[in-house]
Amino acid sequence: MKLNIVPARNGSLWVRQGLHTFFRQPLAFISLFFFFMAMISIASQLPVIGGTLALVLLPTMTLGLMVASASTETAPGTRAPAGSVFMAALRAVRQDLRPLLVLGAFYAVGFLLVMAVSALADGGKFAGVYLLGRPLTREAAQETDFQVALWIAMALYLPLSLAFWHAPALMHWHRVPPVKSIFFSLVACFRNIGALTLFGIVWLGVFIGVGIVISLVTGLMMAMGAMGGGDAGSAVASVLMVGGALVMAAMFFCSIWFSFRDTFE
Repeated sequence: MKLNIVPARNGSLWVRQGLHTFFRQPLAFISLFFFFMAMISIASQLPVIGGTLALVLLPTMTLGLMVASASTETAPGTRAPAGSVFMAALRAVRQDLRPLLVLGAFYAVGFLLVMAVSALADGGKFAGVYLLGRPLTREAAQETDFQVALWIAMALYLPLSLAFWHAPALMHWHRVPPVKSIFFSLVACFRNIGALTLFGIVWLGVFIGVGIVISLVTGLMMAMGAMGGGDAGSAVASVLMVGGALVMAAMFFCSIWFSFRDTFE
């Protein structure tokens, strides 16, 4: 295993490659993403341990979509069937389920520690909204303590996400143990921080652009529904907004594979 130092411009290339890969097999990626999201959502409904278990399962979704991206093109100029892409991802997760759960446990502990530190600033209001789904009022969101807790959580979550960025792939393709995969992922991300920064900026632009388009379309549909005296337009608009966000998230996960492929030989 060799670490490659890539130029910053590779960040935008990873985004383009991820989008290209997604549109080669959109049905497979959407089905796979919704499958993992449903699994995580069901786990989160369990009493007491649901929220923690959902965090533990997140690395399985990361690996599954990375494997799907890697297996989309079996050879230059060919296209793998959608069913084979879906099954390849599930086989990879099943094969590495135990180390993935160990990795997920480390991720859950790290995330809960981030929330605990943020709770020192506002008494746990932000953590309660994020983890427990407590209602958030406009007044509470505008409180200084709440905003400080939000910024603390964001600042601490960044290194946590970098530590787990490549970790599932390192375990699967290079058979690196969970603890070492976390360390190697963090080192690799900091060595290629320029490319990852551009990767995030480009994706932010894509999300904002698509969000504007979806907002315009949903606003038009809601207006047409109101003119018609029914609420069908509002319902369709809500489905479009949620569905669009989930599809964009699936595209994002597709592009993570290319950042790993270029970083490690």
